[in-house]
Amino acid sequence: MRFALFLALAHLRRRPLQTALALLGVGVGVAVLLAALSLTNGFVSGLVRATLKAYPHLVLFSLGQDLPPLPPHPEVEGAAPFAATKALLTRPAEGARGPGVDFATLVGLGEGGEALYPELGLRLEPGGIYLGSALVQSLGVVVGERIYAMSATQERLTLRVLGSFRTGNYLLDSGYAFVDLKTLERLSGLRAQGYQVRLKDPWRAREVGFELAGTRFFPQAWQDTQRTLLEQLALQKQVLGILIFLIVAVAALGVANLLVLKVVEKTPEIALLRAMGASRLTVGLVFALEGVFLGVGGVGLGNLLGYALGLYLSLRPVPLPGELYFLTHLPVEMRLADFLAVSGASLVATLLSALLPLWRALQVQPGVVLR
Repeated sequence: MRFALFLALAHLRRRPLQTALALLGVGVGVAVLLAALSLTNGFVSGLVRATLKAYPHLVLFSLGQDLPPLPPHPEVEGAAPFAATKALLTRPAEGARGPGVDFATLVGLGEGGEALYPELGLRLEPGGIYLGSALVQSLGVVVGERIYAMSATQERLTLRVLGSFRTGNYLLDSGYAFVDLKTLERLSGLRAQGYQVRLKDPWRAREVGFELAGTRFFPQAWQDTQRTLLEQLALQKQVLGILIFLIVAVAALGVANLLVLKVVEKTPEIALLRAMGASRLTVGLVFALEGVFLGVGGVGLGNLLGYALGLYLSLRPVPLPGELYFLTHLPVEMRLADFLAVSGASLVATLLSALLPLWRALQVQPGVVLR
């Protein structure tokens, strides 16, 4: 074992440039794959966090005309009756300013509604409205200004802008507004349609919804309304991982090429070692150890580069156009499971690439070579 280890290290040190390039090839492939997965994780998590800033974890629609009381549940942090409708928001032209017009989803919240969205800082009052930040820009309004809301029933209501909110999800910031429930009833005639519920763990929304629903409510978890988007993001991560893993596979072929060249170069030495009594196992172990060193070294280097790249991208996030990607910047989320999975897969690919030179070394016939 010591003899094989000595020869393996000697072979790698003899051609430092080739060894460094092989390590760098594997390392860069691993680093790029880790960075891509971290960016994808961050995009998904950032989109979910931004969405849940202004979107209920769980909605319980009443199945009857009257709104029954909500049963208690340990997972519920807050709940409030609600109603929602589409409305046309307008601001008349004033002086040098042109008119502002846009559609929005008005969400009317009853008692306790502000606690459902603590990050928005809502302070609802009759006749007031909170607008998404992109909606404020499209309407061209400021806090304290009056706007008009028109419902599908042609009812018109004057509302005062109490403030704005920014979630980071452009779809919400450009199309959602909050009012109190009585204001929405005056505008559209809708009464409370059910409850919006905030949970301690949003990912348990389906389970808690079924427990609370019974025969009085129809539950709708946020995963159901956002299912298409979540499935698309999961598929995107899988496809991206497979495509970028090909970089690691190409780097592994580079390791195989390096080791094959070493076998060809060292064929006389291999034959001499075999003639002096070295076993096939010893000769094969030399090249197996070289593959292990290159694989472990490349994966270790790739983990360091991937972690450093992830830290850099987290400190200097990539800006995104919110109209296209929903988020205004690209967050990073590095996960230990991704590092372990990528490291394991990359190491296996590198070791498999070392099987060909190992087989070539075991096929060397000392009698034929020395003759």
